[in-house]
Amino acid sequence: MDHRGAEPPRLTPTQMKVLCCVHSGLLNKQIAYELGMAEATVKVHMTALMRKLNVRNRTQAAIAARNLGWLRPALIRIAD
Repeated sequence: MDHRGAEPPRLTPTQMKVLCCVHSGLLNKQIAYELGMAEATVKVHMTALMRKLNVRNRTQAAIAARNLGWLRPALIRIAD
């Protein structure tokens, strides 16, 4: 998961959209609905982007993307 000193991996625009949804906490089924694709297609994109980021799970993928500066830290909403 360490990409320091190396050129960051290149994700496709769709892989970036999927990654943003993962970072937002959406499940594969929800991502599929949001992006208008089959859940199986989301899984294909997840597998590809996790391989490119050299991570083993979706949490590590979101952390790696944030560490690369691709995503902003999620805002936590606290009820009044």
